[in-house]
Amino acid sequence: MGCLAVWREIVEKRSKRRGKIVIVTGIPGVGKTTVLNKVLELCSSEGVNVKVVNYGDVMLEEALRRKLVSHRDEMRKLPLPQQLELQQLAAERISQLAAEKNLIVDTHTLIRTREGFLPGLPLWVLALLSPDVVVAIEADPREIQQRRLRDAAIRSRETDVEEVIQEHQSLCRSAAIAAATITGATVLIVRNEEGKVEEAANSIASLFK
Repeated sequence: MGCLAVWREIVEKRSKRRGKIVIVTGIPGVGKTTVLNKVLELCSSEGVNVKVVNYGDVMLEEALRRKLVSHRDEMRKLPLPQQLELQQLAAERISQLAAEKNLIVDTHTLIRTREGFLPGLPLWVLALLSPDVVVAIEADPREIQQRRLRDAAIRSRETDVEEVIQEHQSLCRSAAIAAATITGATVLIVRNEEGKVEEAANSIASLFK
C-alpha cells in the first residue's frame, strides 16, 4: 500500500468515527499505567467518556487463545512472524472499538525482542488505528530504573543501566514522532516525574475536553 493510499484511508477513518483516538506510549517502568488510571479518573469527574485499551492485552488474548504463550512477558520471545501476526490481529480488533467512543490505546512504540526492536506502530497498525494524537510518556532514567526494581516481584523486566534506558526512551520518542508524521497526528511529550502523576495525567485528559 502506497503512502498516499494510506493517508486517504486514515482521513476516511477519522471522518467516520465519533470519538478521538489517542495513542499513549512509554517504555516499561515509565509509569504509564498509573498515569492512565489517573486520566480515566479525571475524565470521569468531568463527565467525559474515555476507554483505555491495552494493545498488549489484546495481543495476549490472541496468543493465549492459540496456546503460543502462558503469560504476557513470553510474547516478546516469540518468533518475529508470530509477533507480527498477533500485532495485526490486535490492530483489527482495536480499530473496531474506536468507531463510537473516545479511545486511549496503551502501547509501546518499540518492543525489545530477541531479534532487535520490533516497531509497535508499523504502517499497517497506524492505518487501522488512524490516531488523532500520539503521546510519549517519559521520565528520568534513574526513576525508571527504580520503578522497575519495585515492580520486579510482579513483572519480568530487564533492569538496565541508565544509559540503556535513556537510549531506549530516545528511540521511542523518535518512533512516536515518525508515527505522528505518517498519520498527520500531533505528538505530545508528557513528563511523568516522581510525585507528579496528576500533572502528567492532566496533560492527556485535556486532549478529550
